[in-house]
Amino acid sequence: MKNNVLLRSYIVFSVFYLCLILIGKVDIAWFLKPLPLPFLLISVYNFEKFPTKSWLFSALVFSWIGDIILMFAFKGELYFILGLISFLISHLLYIILFVKQGNTTRHRKNIIFWIAFILILLYLKNMLGFLYPKLGDLKIPVTIYALTISTMLLMALKGYFSWKKPENITILFGAIFFVMSDSILAINKFYEPLPYANFMIMMTYLIAQFAIVVGIENLNRKGISKLQK
Repeated sequence: MKNNVLLRSYIVFSVFYLCLILIGKVDIAWFLKPLPLPFLLISVYNFEKFPTKSWLFSALVFSWIGDIILMFAFKGELYFILGLISFLISHLLYIILFVKQGNTTRHRKNIIFWIAFILILLYLKNMLGFLYPKLGDLKIPVTIYALTISTMLLMALKGYFSWKKPENITILFGAIFFVMSDSILAINKFYEPLPYANFMIMMTYLIAQFAIVVGIENLNRKGISKLQK
């Protein structure tokens, strides 16, 4: 019951925060940016014990740290790089989480997996090719980050063929939205400013975090690492 209240509070606060951005109250929204994720952190902390709980909690912690650091990106490139590192660690933790949550090899025989795998590779190639001329000294760190988020998405895709429904769809949905958020951020920062960029970045990011947390919690509530029948 308490967990449901926390998750609903996250949704309400996130919608309120996004509305502030949409109506142009960016100064108020700036102060509120670090507040949504603690609802998910407390939700995971209070949730029943399961083997991948610490990985999920740690991934959220580093995402939250990244949120706070990026609030000060306007002060200099160092803050952006530190925020990038924090989110890089978060994505690495999500990769470990998805792997430890349980996987089979059934994806190898599924044509849908290989089509999606090719699409992920095409995304990575085209995104880097699109941004590369604009990256300057950040070519290497951005390339590493892009490889990491693509791997995170790939692990969620593999999990889709192993985890129970509908949690497998929810987690994959979250991973896709995370990649969307980072992609919009990268294009807005390095290529050209996009209309409503801040709103789109935060909307996809908040959806992503919520979907992954709810998916993992529900997956473990029903039975840890049970595979689809």
